[in-house]
Amino acid sequence: MVGAMEWTAPVQAVPSAPKLGEHVAQELRRAIISGSLDSGTHLVESRLSEMFGVSRGPVRDALTRLTEEGLLESRRRGTFVRGLSAADIEELYSLRKLIETDAVLRCTDTDGADLTPIEKALDRMRSALSRGDASAFAHADLGFHSAFYTVAGHRRIESIWLQYRPTFAGMLEVTNAQDESLTPTMEDHEVLLEAVATGDRTRALTLLEDHLEGSRRRMLTAYGQYSESD
Repeated sequence: MVGAMEWTAPVQAVPSAPKLGEHVAQELRRAIISGSLDSGTHLVESRLSEMFGVSRGPVRDALTRLTEEGLLESRRRGTFVRGLSAADIEELYSLRKLIETDAVLRCTDTDGADLTPIEKALDRMRSALSRGDASAFAHADLGFHSAFYTVAGHRRIESIWLQYRPTFAGMLEVTNAQDESLTPTMEDHEVLLEAVATGDRTRALTLLEDHLEGSRRRMLTAYGQYSESD
């Protein structure tokens, strides 16, 4: 079992004070989802505070946030990495399918819906693809899907998505790393937006389901937990 003191992966420079907790959470989340922080690792506040060069407050905030996301768990002896199991991945994609289906339907069925936020995110994806910037592409990809929740105008559904968006951002980095080319992903998003813009709800839902299923399978493959029987 790996202890917090032994985790020596490089971390990014610390941002301004108001975002310290968010920064620590982002670094730990990425390490957990990528597998560089093993399940069962004991995360000690004092050690993490030294590692990130911050006080214990931001570290405590980060641990609380990641516990709420289900990536960590509290035990009598402290906070431990829970990681992602096959069941966790299935739950996350099941939840996302439920709420994103509703969001896409609302965008598709609303006459005169302003799809500008979705279109702008798609433009950012094209730009990132042309530059070969996989990180920016992933960021724009999440922005594309997030825009559906914004356009749908359902605050509570959007709040659920925002709670788990950081987890999906980390998962997207993992799945994108498996793709030899991001062009097919780009094309998937283009046809999805086209279906929504033309009000073709049946095609939009089919495309969304296929897209999420492909992402789910790639994530399970990355964790060595996918088989054709799934």
